[in-house]
Amino acid sequence: MSPVADVQPARLVVEAVRTLSPYIPGKPITELQREYGVHDIVKLASNENPWGPSEKSLAAMRAALADVWLYPDGSSHELRGEVARFHRLPPECITLGNGSNELLMFLCECLLTPRYNAVYSQYGFAIYPLVIRATGAEARAAAALPADSAMPFGHDLQAMAAACDANTRLVFIANPNNPTGTWLDNDALKRFIAAAPADTLVVLDEAYFEYARSFGVADGTEWLREFPNLVVLRTFSKAWGLAGARVGYALSHPDIADAMNRMRPAFNVNSIAQAGAQAALRDPAHMSQCVAQTRVELRYLQDQLSARQLGLVPSVANFVLVRFGAKAAALYDALLRGGVIVRPVAGYGLPEHLRISVGTRAQNQQLLQVLDAQRGRLW
Repeated sequence: MSPVADVQPARLVVEAVRTLSPYIPGKPITELQREYGVHDIVKLASNENPWGPSEKSLAAMRAALADVWLYPDGSSHELRGEVARFHRLPPECITLGNGSNELLMFLCECLLTPRYNAVYSQYGFAIYPLVIRATGAEARAAAALPADSAMPFGHDLQAMAAACDANTRLVFIANPNNPTGTWLDNDALKRFIAAAPADTLVVLDEAYFEYARSFGVADGTEWLREFPNLVVLRTFSKAWGLAGARVGYALSHPDIADAMNRMRPAFNVNSIAQAGAQAALRDPAHMSQCVAQTRVELRYLQDQLSARQLGLVPSVANFVLVRFGAKAAALYDALLRGGVIVRPVAGYGLPEHLRISVGTRAQNQQLLQVLDAQRGRLW
């Protein structure tokens, strides 16, 4: 046996995981404070709801603290029931996750091996290739729509269909898409799902659906009964204002939900998060008000950025992708020093762009003020 000193722990890790580049989230406020000593910080990097959760959610989470010494309900029975009632589906169709990211992992772990592949769009959510490759499966990025199309950098459904073959088990479609904010024609999307082979699951990631609904974007949950190979993902992290609680859910055929629930850790959604999400669903008026405010501020931000002759990608989400040019990285740093956190997207292959979350009017104006201070120098 080799001496302990000769062991190289990294060699023990499977290659599919060892070669992954980890996902880097938006910079936290506390990190910026530590690095630059900046205060009065506005975070417009992670597409959070700046108006926060419902008061009913906050009250429910505070009440749940009294029993925090107990393990949560491992099956999240009450929350599953609330989600099922909200969507008028049987509870057997529901899988709960620690955010929708965990659900993406479950799907890959349930369906993929090195023998199979999964398809996603070139500028799709960065987590897709990570969870695919972690299983050893092939991650296939289909070319996105060109920059001069009506939906710049958005999903090209024809290219995605062409990327599929007999070994494709998963296709990930984000509608609207992150980080572009683009969306798909309803009829074209439904035709794509209808044409998918029975042994290929189409995963419709609708993390931003609540924002997009008011623009007429399709509700994938209405197609679940028609297509047993469709999975729809939703989250409480965006419009519902519970990003810190980490709750997402999948809606699917009961057989897929059963498989995912077999992978799900018993206590993956904590008791405080369960209480907050359950109360949120009982107060949809708060979410609707946040969505309405976001739509007003999205239009304001788009108008202000367009007036500054900046290139915008169309968006029906709570963020906008903006082209600043070759100095986008330097501008990102200048914004940080001005107390504004946005999201660089060079990791997505868009080095000349920054993604900006929609904030309150005061937050948006602070962003514009810091941007204007760099006008003529960095953009």
